[in-house]
Amino acid sequence: MPEPTHRTADVVIIGAGQAGLAVAYHLARRGLESGRDVLVLDRGPGPGGAWQHRWSSLTLGGTHHLHDLPGMADTGLSFSSAPGDRPARDVVAEYYGSYEERHGIDVIRPVTVARVERAGDRYRVLAATGSAVSSVEARVVVSATGTWTSPRTPFMPGRDLYRGLQVTTAAYTGAAPFAGLRVGVVGGGTSALTFLDEVGDVASEVLWFTRRNPTFHDEEVELSAERGRVAVAIQDEAARAGRPLPSIVSVTGLPRSPLVRRLEAAGRLERRPMFAEMTLTGVITREDVEIPLDAVIWATGFRPEIAHLRPLGVVNDAGGIVVEDGRVPGEPGLFLAGYGPQASTISSNRAARVTAKAIAEVLGR
Repeated sequence: MPEPTHRTADVVIIGAGQAGLAVAYHLARRGLESGRDVLVLDRGPGPGGAWQHRWSSLTLGGTHHLHDLPGMADTGLSFSSAPGDRPARDVVAEYYGSYEERHGIDVIRPVTVARVERAGDRYRVLAATGSAVSSVEARVVVSATGTWTSPRTPFMPGRDLYRGLQVTTAAYTGAAPFAGLRVGVVGGGTSALTFLDEVGDVASEVLWFTRRNPTFHDEEVELSAERGRVAVAIQDEAARAGRPLPSIVSVTGLPRSPLVRRLEAAGRLERRPMFAEMTLTGVITREDVEIPLDAVIWATGFRPEIAHLRPLGVVNDAGGIVVEDGRVPGEPGLFLAGYGPQASTISSNRAARVTAKAIAEVLGR
């Protein structure tokens, strides 16, 4: 591999998941050329965004849906007809790869962005050692880094002392490591339900812990039109105030899907209140009852990956960032794509068109 280089461009997009690719697509429709005017950086080894890192048993359909990228029809592919019997990570990687090729989106890989700094009236994006480029200077930065690299792990006394197996959703590779073990699954979202299902088939016992009682609704999908509007409004309010973003499931609840019905039939939806602390060999409840556990899966969600923006002074002490309609006030060249109200796959695509228009105005194009 040649030595990493310094590059310049009008726009640099950090992240080639759905949000980043959608913005790149709409910028191209406004005449900005990928690889020259627009540079797209991605930390993954290949196409697929965060999906390429998910466990092999996860498939599309059921509780996991993806909406098509803008212009995906031009590739002859659609997630609405994607195979549901193949690993989602493989399907999404293939579809995103075809999309990049069809629309001429030149993604530079692998590039792990360490920090973003001001450089006069421009921005300097600095990459970690081992990246395909060392730095990029641009008038506009679009941070589309998602959440996968920043799993949320709540504070828990004794966690560092616990000798059993601990994994987060991002580190989960499959049920096999939990065969024959007594496993605790922590979290109230769809991933937690998936782990109760998969791990429950091989573990000696699986216990479910959540901070609050989960809410189930009778719709087949997690985000109906009405629930989607409510979720977007709450996320938008938090983003505009610079507060840490609430989890989607805390807003929408869980659909009574075939997965939920299967777990109910198997007796695996007996939720326990969150434990108070961990010991060497298990956990202690708030009633001071010790429960032995061989493993704990932390399915406790994710935080937006915005640490690389801290040098700009836009990330507050609570770990939030003020974002209004995808833009950071006081930073006319800084945009966040797929953040807050744009996080769902529908709103991400719609917002990309608005973001591209605003970027063109900043550039005078």
